[in-house]
Amino acid sequence: MNREDAETLLLAAGSAADGDFPLLDAAIACAIHEDPSRDPQAARDLGAVGVERLSHRLKGESAEEALAEAMAGDLRLGGDLLSYEDPCNADILAVTERRKGLAVALGIFYLHAARKCGLTVQGVDFPGHFLLRIETDEGPLALDPFSEGRVVLPSELTRRALHAGLTPNVADRLDRLMAPVSDRAVLVRLQNTIYARASNGRDYARAERAALRRALLDPSDHRPWLDVAAAREGQGALAGALEALARATTLDGGAALSARAARERVRLRLN
Repeated sequence: MNREDAETLLLAAGSAADGDFPLLDAAIACAIHEDPSRDPQAARDLGAVGVERLSHRLKGESAEEALAEAMAGDLRLGGDLLSYEDPCNADILAVTERRKGLAVALGIFYLHAARKCGLTVQGVDFPGHFLLRIETDEGPLALDPFSEGRVVLPSELTRRALHAGLTPNVADRLDRLMAPVSDRAVLVRLQNTIYARASNGRDYARAERAALRRALLDPSDHRPWLDVAAAREGQGALAGALEALARATTLDGGAALSARAARERVRLRLN
């Protein structure tokens, strides 16, 4: 698979309904889009082993225990505490090789296996730290894929929410703290993380690729094109930045004031 093939797959994923979104395949395509020199088969194989191990464990364990043990115990997936900022932690192929990464990258394997085994598990766009929500007979539970899939108690969710800056009246609302998001949103969050880190490091070429992947995954959203434009401007590609800003304005029906303002700024630089 080359970069062009990856973009084609991401474009197809972007047009899929949320219920049919190919999470693992799209995550692999994102990694290949970043570095096409690699073989994606190991990630597919790891996903298949995760399904097999979870299916086996569900015969004798509760859903939350089986999922955690299959992913963290059998597949040895866990958070990278020692080199948290390493770009490999946000790349599904590197996570496959290293068996460690960011919570949202690890969560992709959890979600893939859960889907295949009929469990109701969804991502939770928790502030500052991605979590999973699993439905059980006792009600929904929050799992932390970064911490070997352990259950996060309600009191801990509130503490984390307060630490992330949420107000007390919001931090006490478990229904809001554990609101599920689509698989598409999970992968977009991962690309957002890559974009933010690359931008902060002034790696504008990498930032542009991450923003472009977001645009392909969610083609109705104008905001990724604003980030594509910013990354192109950082590289001095002003004509390309203008093109991206025009696409943002078109998608937002002309209401994107920030896009229009940015277009004028870039146009002045061209003149």
